[in-house]
Amino acid sequence: MKEEELKKLSPSYFHLRMMERAPKSLAFSPDVDFPRWQGKLRRKLKQLLGPIYKEEGPVEYEVLEAEEKQEYSLRKIAFYNTPDVLVLAYLLVPKDGREKYPAMVCLQGHTPGAHLSVGRVYNKEDEENLANDRDFAIQAVKNGYVALAMEQRAFGERQEKLQEMRAPHTCHDAVMHALMLGHTFTAERIADVMRGIDLLYQLPFVDKMKIGCMGESGGGTVTFYASCIEPRITLSVVICAFCTYEDSIMTIYHCADNYIPNALLYFGEEDLAGLIAPRPFVIVAGEQDPIFPIQGVRKAYEKAKLIYKKVGHPQNIELVVGPGGHRNYADLAWPVINKLMLMKPAKEDR
Repeated sequence: MKEEELKKLSPSYFHLRMMERAPKSLAFSPDVDFPRWQGKLRRKLKQLLGPIYKEEGPVEYEVLEAEEKQEYSLRKIAFYNTPDVLVLAYLLVPKDGREKYPAMVCLQGHTPGAHLSVGRVYNKEDEENLANDRDFAIQAVKNGYVALAMEQRAFGERQEKLQEMRAPHTCHDAVMHALMLGHTFTAERIADVMRGIDLLYQLPFVDKMKIGCMGESGGGTVTFYASCIEPRITLSVVICAFCTYEDSIMTIYHCADNYIPNALLYFGEEDLAGLIAPRPFVIVAGEQDPIFPIQGVRKAYEKAKLIYKKVGHPQNIELVVGPGGHRNYADLAWPVINKLMLMKPAKEDR
C-alpha cells in the first residue's frame, strides 16, 4: 500500500477531511444582518450545549472559613445550585471602604483546584502553578474587584468521589455521563457560573454593571461559553483557550470537556465571539502555547475583530500575547482588563 493510503487507516484522516468540508452554516460574514444572525447563533449554541440546570431566586450560602487580610477579607463558602449540586467558592472583598466594587468570577482549569486562585500552596505543583500567575482572585482583589473564585465541577475538591473506577483525567467520566443524559458538561459548569452571578447580584457592595469572568485553559473555555449566553457577564477574560477549532481541539489532544457536539456544522469558535460582542473581550495567549497554537489564536482574533468592527466597537476586543507557553500573563493582562472594565457599557442587541 502507498503511504497516502496507509494514512487512511487513521480515524483522524476521515475526521480532518470532514472538518475541511464542515458547512459552518452560521459562520459570520460582514454582510449579515447582525441582530438576526446573533439571535440565531445564540439559539443554536444553547441547543447544542443542552439544558442548563440551575436554581432561581436568592442564594443561601454557608461560610466554611473566614480569614482577614490587611487588604481584603476572605470567606470560603458553600451553596447549592440545585438540590443535587453543591458548589464551593472563595469570596474575597477589598477593604478600601468603597460603596460599590466591580466583581470578577475566577475559574481554574485543569489544575489542583480553586485554592490556587486565592494563593494557597499545599505542594510543589501548587508552587509551579502560582509561578504561572494562576492566583486569579488575589490579582482581582488587589486590582479593586470583589472576587468569586469558584471550584469547577470535576476539579479540585469537586472531583468524582463516588465512582470506584475513574478515568485518569478528572473531567472525562463526567463529560461522558452528561452526554448520555442529553446535555454537555460545559452546560453544567456554565450553570454554576450563572448561580455564582446570582450570588454576586444580591451582595449590596457589588456593582451589577461591572461583573467580569476570567479563567485559564479549562477555566477559559467555561468563561467563553458562559459569556456567550449570560449577558450579566459584562467583561470576558479568556486565557489560553480561544483559538480556531481547526488549529486546536481538532488537531491536538485535548480533554473531552472542550468539545461541543455538532459545533462545526454551524460555527467556529471565532464566530461565537459575536455572542459576546459588543461587550469587552480580552484574549490572553502564549506565544509558545503547545495546545492553543498562536497562529490559530491570531486567526480567530482577526475574525473576532471583524465582528466587533461590524457592531461599531472595535476598541472592545484586545489580544494580549505573552512570550511563553500555556499560562497566564498577569502583568500584561491586567492593564487591559482594567481599561476595558472602566469603559462605558456598549448596548447589545438581543
